[in-house]
Amino acid sequence: MVGFIETLRGAAKDDPAARDRFLDIMEGEAHRMAHLVDDLLSLSRVEESERKRPTTVVDIAVLANSTLKQLDPQIAAAKATVSFEDQAQGTMVLADEGQLRQVISNLVENALRYGAKQGNITVGVYGPAYERRLRQNCIRLAVRDEGEGIAAHHLPRLAERFYRVDSHRSREVGGTGLGLAIVKHIVHRHRGHLLIESVEGKGSTFTVILPVSDQNPQLS
Repeated sequence: MVGFIETLRGAAKDDPAARDRFLDIMEGEAHRMAHLVDDLLSLSRVEESERKRPTTVVDIAVLANSTLKQLDPQIAAAKATVSFEDQAQGTMVLADEGQLRQVISNLVENALRYGAKQGNITVGVYGPAYERRLRQNCIRLAVRDEGEGIAAHHLPRLAERFYRVDSHRSREVGGTGLGLAIVKHIVHRHRGHLLIESVEGKGSTFTVILPVSDQNPQLS
């Protein structure tokens, strides 16, 4: 930004074409920095509350469906098709509704950025079922895309702060490298698990596994 400002005050001072080009670049960089600051603040807030378990009973399928409606402008801009599957049988979870909405938004926006252009994305809520890794009955929220997929050696590090599979592409599409880190911390606060699966050339699936509320009927 400083370099462009110095250029506009100097060599490009009387060059309208260069001025317009540099201003466009500066605008893009300013938006990127604002997005980065927002994500850093969001991550800080999530970390502060991570030890406090949520106590509100939430229907995750209803929440997911309403979040997708809020994302309609981004979905339309990406010319993508998003399908919603509700197989949760009205199962409730203990959750912070705002944070869980952020999880869904981050995962869908991630799929819009890195999935196949004008591709198909499926958002599904499944269960409840017993999950061995959490040793209790859980529900699954999955976001699947049909993009290029991710090499296996990247998968363990995807939720690290600022980790990018392709840093150049991430800058082009406006990624900050913090979206999945935010998701991971929110899921930890909810005593859940984030599962990332991907096959190169076939797409990726990001699954959030959450314990069901004790207010639901017990499963056999």
